[in-house]
Amino acid sequence: MTQEEVLLQAPVNFWGEHPATDAEYYAAQGAEGESSYFSTPDDGAGARSLFTRAWRPAGGARPRALVFMVHGYGNDISWTFQSTAVFLARSGFACFAADLPGHGRSHGLRAFVPELEPAVADLLAFFRSVRRRDEHAGLPSFLFGESMGGAICLLIHLRTPPEEWAGAVLVAPMCRISDRIRPPWPVPEILTLVARFAPTLPIVPTADLIEKSVKVPAKRLISARNPMRYNGRPRLGTVTELLRATDELGARLGEVTVPFLVVHGSADEVTDPAVSRALYEAAASKDKTIKMYDGMLHSMLFGEPDENIERVRGDIIAWLNERCTPAATS
Repeated sequence: MTQEEVLLQAPVNFWGEHPATDAEYYAAQGAEGESSYFSTPDDGAGARSLFTRAWRPAGGARPRALVFMVHGYGNDISWTFQSTAVFLARSGFACFAADLPGHGRSHGLRAFVPELEPAVADLLAFFRSVRRRDEHAGLPSFLFGESMGGAICLLIHLRTPPEEWAGAVLVAPMCRISDRIRPPWPVPEILTLVARFAPTLPIVPTADLIEKSVKVPAKRLISARNPMRYNGRPRLGTVTELLRATDELGARLGEVTVPFLVVHGSADEVTDPAVSRALYEAAASKDKTIKMYDGMLHSMLFGEPDENIERVRGDIIAWLNERCTPAATS
């Protein structure tokens, strides 16, 4: 069966055909949620449209905190990414996320991110609009990022006042390209030069990310069936921008002051566990925790066996619960 035939047979949702709608699935999981579009402020280049989702505890219960989530490269917020958000919602947290520019249902050419700064600004505008709502007054705010999303969370932290965030959860973050996997000189320089003339060209060779990220074979098939996932080769402009941004982060790890939890699998071949250790060692944060999981791959919150996922989830929830307001009583 070809990939096209597989995709034609794909279910509408990552959990299958039943429940039939998002709302029914959320209710079955003890959560509720909705989706909408957010128009970014006009910065002179015109307002942009971000597709957003929100997940909350069921029954209108006041959440313990707000969690602002950022997905990884080529991914989106409507497929398996939802599984973590729904878990956090039924655990008492209100979660909010947006498809990055060039990803999912948001504006832009698929998987083309020539500059991360506008993406950071767009996400921050959306996150702050959520925080300003009356019903969220007094609630602490956490950042949560997977892979490239972890890098974006750190960039947001470095561009905002330190008191704005109660903490950050970084899942296999791409906060620096390790020397082990970084292209040798002069390849980055050549890519940067060519990208000036043809930034949208999808010609950068790369390994099968699903194969390298997802351990359970049946879950690889589910990941591959995501209709919004970008499966083409990385675009030149995106690659050179990620190299630039991770170089910046690598040089500024010592400026990180936000409380954080970083979780990483020891067998991850997409982002380097050694870089997470470097973040933990270099960060100036007084409250910092690192958890390494022996043998786990990059997709720690979906692609692993269920018992591994529960272990990582348990560590994340414990960390969040220790750093937010006591559960409301009624």
